Amino acid sequence: MSGSDIAGLIAAGAFVILVAFLAVPIIKLGKVFDELRGSIKDLADGTTPLIGEVTNTVATTNDQLKKVDTITTNVSDATANVSALSSLIAATVGRPLIKIAAFTEGVKAAMNSKPSGKARRSR
Repeated sequence: MSGSDIAGLIAAGAFVILVAFLAVPIIKLGKVFDELRGSIKDLADGTTPLIGEVTNTVATTNDQLKKVDTITTNVSDATANVSALSSLIAATVGRPLIKIAAFTEGVKAAMNSKPSGKARRSR
């Protein structure tokens, strides 16, 4: 064996050691990717039923909001009716009551005024 053959064997041995040394992190990285794949699969399996439940909840909420909208419309109509009724009552009963009160106050003022005995004569 010559010196170059021995140098070639040393270089080949060093290369084998380098490949073995680099193989360990690559194997560990492969295991990490396997765990990541499993985690993503578990996440996808858990997300699918959750999306179905959220869809059901949103549909139920929309039904309840439709009912609340109907109730709100009815309350608005009732409020408008009460407002119209109070305006009608104020117009029908309020004005005559004001006139009666004014008349009564005038009569009361006329009754309470005392004529003085000294009347002034005009010239």
